[in-house]
Amino acid sequence: MTVTLEVSEGVGTIRLDRPPMNALDVATQDRLRELAEEAARRDDVRAVVLYGGEKVFAAGADIKEMQAMDHAAMVLRSKGLQDAFTAVARIPKPVVAAVTGYALGGGCELALCADFRIAGDNAKLGQPEILLGLIPGAGGTQRLARLVGPSKAKDLIFTGRHVKADEALTMGLVDRVVPAAEVYEQAHAWAAKLAQGPALALRAAKESVDTGLETDIDTGLTVERNWFAGLFATEDRERGMRSFVEEGPGKAKFL
Repeated sequence: MTVTLEVSEGVGTIRLDRPPMNALDVATQDRLRELAEEAARRDDVRAVVLYGGEKVFAAGADIKEMQAMDHAAMVLRSKGLQDAFTAVARIPKPVVAAVTGYALGGGCELALCADFRIAGDNAKLGQPEILLGLIPGAGGTQRLARLVGPSKAKDLIFTGRHVKADEALTMGLVDRVVPAAEVYEQAHAWAAKLAQGPALALRAAKESVDTGLETDIDTGLTVERNWFAGLFATEDRERGMRSFVEEGPGKAKFL
């Protein structure tokens, strides 16, 4: 399999495994969508790590495969490409990308689908599609601009340049830089901590933030208000407030 899902401590690791560079061909894209949807459904998966291995996250699309496609073929395929990445972005649980080595093109776009990005000090990220006479097609023009702002996004997309981990951190493209050998361990630890939290409240928080970024503030506030009120019907809310009153803050244990 080019993509696998393994679960440990409530954390599902979606692992790209297509040596040598984890090129994202059509079969890998489709498998990624299937496993993202599975991770979203499974009750034993409470948080997710996206990982490409110790040496590379994903160096982009399979260019040889794409070169053989004409306009008609890509018209048919482009939605499947975007759907695979959208399935990752819409996992209703915390998702962290553990980025080592290259995360270029589709690899960078996949990292953008996560809620949090931990990069190794050997990471290089970018959207080099312009160098092929193309633009990003798996969400890069949209998610990158929302994350780092339109000016910085246009810099990366217009030039196709790669940025090293330290610059990626400065511009907000990644959230933490650690030694390359520690990337997966730290990403799994971050996810495992959140996996112990209140699952429905985490889902509500993610949906509220993401919806607010995609719509006007009044709609976003309505989504927030409805989730906020709705959470008062949950056992986690009862457990969290009872623990706060009886034991103090931060000591609640959620199922």
